[in-house]
Amino acid sequence: MILTALRRLKSTRKPIKECDIMVTVENHIGKISVSEGYLIQLVKHTVTGCFGVADVCSVNTLHSALSAITFGKAFRQQRGVAVRSDKDGGLIIDLHIKVSYGTNINAAVSSIIHKVSFTVEESAGIEVHKVNVFVDDMNA
Repeated sequence: MILTALRRLKSTRKPIKECDIMVTVENHIGKISVSEGYLIQLVKHTVTGCFGVADVCSVNTLHSALSAITFGKAFRQQRGVAVRSDKDGGLIIDLHIKVSYGTNINAAVSSIIHKVSFTVEESAGIEVHKVNVFVDDMNA
């Protein structure tokens, strides 16, 4: 399943620009650098594949307003996912999602937290310290 997700991401990924933020981790093997854009796409693909998730929502109201004005072209890359690192070098991932009506939100959020942290740790080799899931909307 993870290999399928990576193949889909590789086919839809954009070339890395010099201005992309890189998450760098050093371990016994060497230095690993992963772009923030890759992590965002990996997390979005993982979340949208989870049961009960209808879509990802905008991270904040400014992004939401600008995306509405520009027909979704502004902030398309960061829509619904924010990735940052903490002082210990691990990742903190914030997700803003829309769930389907009738979904057990507690079970869905728990599943999302485990699936996202497992996928990022296995695919990128970067430890995930925290996954925050915000349910912003419900699809009827």
